[in-house]
Amino acid sequence: MINQHQKEFKEKVEKANIPLGKRPDWLKVKLPTGDNYSDVRNLMREKKLNTVCEEARCPNIAECWNHRTATFMILGDTCTRSCGFCNVKLGMPNELDLEEPRRVVDAIKQLDLRHAVITSVNRDELEDGGATIFKECVRLISEEKPDCTVEILIPDFKGNEKTYEIIMQYPPDILNHNLETVKRLYHAVRPQAKYERSLKLIKWFKSKGLKTKSGIMVGIGERPEEVLSIMNDLFLHGCDIMTIGQYLQPTKQHLPVDRFVSPEEFQLYKEEGLKMGFKVVESSPLVRSSYHADEHARVDI
Repeated sequence: MINQHQKEFKEKVEKANIPLGKRPDWLKVKLPTGDNYSDVRNLMREKKLNTVCEEARCPNIAECWNHRTATFMILGDTCTRSCGFCNVKLGMPNELDLEEPRRVVDAIKQLDLRHAVITSVNRDELEDGGATIFKECVRLISEEKPDCTVEILIPDFKGNEKTYEIIMQYPPDILNHNLETVKRLYHAVRPQAKYERSLKLIKWFKSKGLKTKSGIMVGIGERPEEVLSIMNDLFLHGCDIMTIGQYLQPTKQHLPVDRFVSPEEFQLYKEEGLKMGFKVVESSPLVRSSYHADEHARVDI
């Protein structure tokens, strides 16, 4: 049932709506260039490392890499889940690469990164879901590049708290887990995930004293009042930082864009999130999980 506040908010959003058509100007970005960008790209090739920046075709790749912030994608380039929005290839992954954490930290040191985000594909075939590799990455960075803050963007590990305990052996500066979309759309958007399981994950890590973060996409079929509901659910489960960005269809085989959300609507979400009590809300069309991630690591919680 929609309460009065949600109704009023929905009316504001409807005034900010634009019809779905040609991609609007605010979603257009320049081709990535710059010395730092080239340094990061070349080193990733040399170290045989994957980045979600490239795999997900992130529109902010030039800005982040030129600020010497990078998002590493560990555990290979093949995912065991078939999310309707994601361009990472689906299949049976290769054997676990135990040397990957060493290459990640070597790249961080060589690039003198000030902040590193580490995410992964889902590895549901592994008993620990790959949590040990996350832990090793954080351990090596903390020991060998202690001036580099670390954010890990983790899968749900099927809700297995034993894997959470592995992560906590070397906790990151930020624990990120994206809910991606509203509860009603989970079957289409995240068919192998569970809305409540992801919320419980955020709550578990917050209970251990970590700075927590989550993100969603809009323009994939959600309703404004549902966005308010997921924001409220996240806040009540201990989420400190939230990111909200426009969904963009990576290929014709993925879920279509329902609408292009206006910058005005994104601003409304940001204002509502800050009123709820989030410490930070990054909300604009080109926002992705790693957007301004280095700044989030320095926010007091």
